[in-house]
Amino acid sequence: MKLVVIDYDSGNLRSVSRALESQGVNPLVTGDAAEFDDADAMILPGVGSGPAAMNALNQRKLVGSIRDYIASGKPFLGVCLGLQLLMDRTEEGDAPCLGLVQGEAKLLPPGLKVPHMGWNSVKFNSQHPVLAGIPQDSFFYFVHSYYAAPVDLEGVGGTTEYGIPFCSIYAKDNLVATQFHPEKSGPVGLRFYKNFIGMASTR
Repeated sequence: MKLVVIDYDSGNLRSVSRALESQGVNPLVTGDAAEFDDADAMILPGVGSGPAAMNALNQRKLVGSIRDYIASGKPFLGVCLGLQLLMDRTEEGDAPCLGLVQGEAKLLPPGLKVPHMGWNSVKFNSQHPVLAGIPQDSFFYFVHSYYAAPVDLEGVGGTTEYGIPFCSIYAKDNLVATQFHPEKSGPVGLRFYKNFIGMASTR
């Protein structure tokens, strides 16, 4: 299996790679769009600033290739900032994002400690295969100040409460993304990656 982890200097690449290796896959970590076409699965990790991440993706001419890959129907996973970047825009710098999911990334409400950091539970709203075998209300590890607010509520596969309920999993067909970090979330996070790998294996 060829599983590409996109390198654009905005992701915790080593942690993601180690988690995938523990599930029997040696990922190709690359920022070369020429490697995307024959990938069986793809992961867009992300930490830090949304505008800076989009600038990096644009500088590397990766935006069109990511959109084309997702349109091909092959499994795609966004992690943390990788979920927010799927939206039309982010409130952070009022910047455009990838525009793959209608909606925007919003700053967590005033009065909350920001960033939201630590373990929190996720309520699943979906029977998507990426969630197979993971107990309802499992705890995952979060570090974020913004959250994705998709217009398409049918795509919201999981929600988490932190002052407000927010989308912590987007899961629709081949497109999956999480606000939490599966690679930092212990056994349930590794099961999440195993399920994602399984999506590619069964195509």
